[in-house]
Amino acid sequence: MELLKGKLHWDKMVVLGNPIITVLIGLVVFYVGLKMFAGGMKAMGNIEHLNFFIGNPYWMFLGGIVMTLLWQSSSLSTTAIVALVASGLPLHSAIACILGANVGTTGTIWLAGLFVSSDTNGIIQGGPVRQIAMVHTGVNMLMAITLLPFVNHIARFISKF
Repeated sequence: MELLKGKLHWDKMVVLGNPIITVLIGLVVFYVGLKMFAGGMKAMGNIEHLNFFIGNPYWMFLGGIVMTLLWQSSSLSTTAIVALVASGLPLHSAIACILGANVGTTGTIWLAGLFVSSDTNGIIQGGPVRQIAMVHTGVNMLMAITLLPFVNHIARFISKF
């Protein structure tokens, strides 16, 4: 009855019960998710539908940003890019996409700044979270802007190894 009065008591709420069962269910869901991701990446093995983007490193850079912002995981983005390289994605396109994924990771800190240090209108106020977000974004953008024009040269150099 206490739950109905507006007071939430987390210790009285029903969870899945045994923590071992909860962990096992979590592992099964994680495994199924990875299998679905792997199946999707195998379907992406035919990269002909990406030909419009592959030739332009700036489109691949933007794709890396968007992919990482949507997934909120640069590790997952990098894994997808590596799988695409194994499927035939040119190295220079992959490097541009990795640079974009690196910039896309800054979206997480901006979200944290939005929820941690924002006023009632959702505008990020000053403070350390905003400053960290600005530095993180600035450093990653500076690196990407510096390296992006040279992705073909970088790919040629790396392919020697």
